[in-house]
Amino acid sequence: MSRRSQNLAGAGLGLAAFGAYACYDASAKFLGEGYHPLQIIFAAGAMCMPLLLLYVLVDPTPGSLLPRRPGMMALRVVGTLVNFILGVWAFTLLPLAEAYAIFFTMPLFIALLAVPMLGEKIDLTRGLAVLMGLAGVIVALDPSQTALGWGHAAALVGALVGAMNYCIVRKTGAVERTAVLLVWPLLALFFVTAAAMPFVYVPMSAAHMGITAFMAVTLIAGILLIIAAYRRAPAIVVAPMQYSQIAWAALLGHFLFGEEVGPQLMAGMVLVAAAGIVVAAKSEPAPKTADAGPPLSVQGGA
Repeated sequence: MSRRSQNLAGAGLGLAAFGAYACYDASAKFLGEGYHPLQIIFAAGAMCMPLLLLYVLVDPTPGSLLPRRPGMMALRVVGTLVNFILGVWAFTLLPLAEAYAIFFTMPLFIALLAVPMLGEKIDLTRGLAVLMGLAGVIVALDPSQTALGWGHAAALVGALVGAMNYCIVRKTGAVERTAVLLVWPLLALFFVTAAAMPFVYVPMSAAHMGITAFMAVTLIAGILLIIAAYRRAPAIVVAPMQYSQIAWAALLGHFLFGEEVGPQLMAGMVLVAAAGIVVAAKSEPAPKTADAGPPLSVQGGA
């Protein structure tokens, strides 16, 4: 397959992956009208367990499920817990487009965290792109007209923690199996949210259980699609596909929740997306490995 064909395949797989993640996010927002975020995560996680087990059984990569860098894995597990809980909480509180406008800052945080965590440097172009992206968030949210609340704070911290998780994947991906990177965070997420069920659980209807099953399928599909995308094309081709969620936010927000994306919000989102693309284009290459995968979700970090 030619390089051009590989890049096109990677971009197409990336688009499909982020579409799957958008469906997961929209489903969480829909269920958030009647259920606690921890219950939503637990229910979707319970549905994920059989799929995760199947993946481990068919994964041909040799090796055990014990992490080779347990300290970094522990940090990743904590980051995943914080990222998923804050991410789902943010989507239950905010319009989809507003939440995505904040989560789109994750590549900018990656650029900043890559300095202490990965030893990378920020040149003038990337520094200006980070500032442009932060300005885009201000334009999108328009604090003078939007009452900032806990949902915005949850999305911002979630983006920051997601960026940390991505840096951990880049740092450990050369030595850890993809199965190891997936299994431990998802298992920890399942058991922690299970422990909270006696305090937040309310009975779920069969239809809503079906939605959590759909969330599990879209999450696992997104994981596999994004890993396949990054194996076929470089990050500069795949990473910008995240910003296709501008369209997903507009479509799903309008048809499912009656939300409208105004011109200022759209302009801010495009500005953040442009900044993220510049950062991705100027980023130093990650350590090459045949088995490393990127974060699990648009929120950034599972």
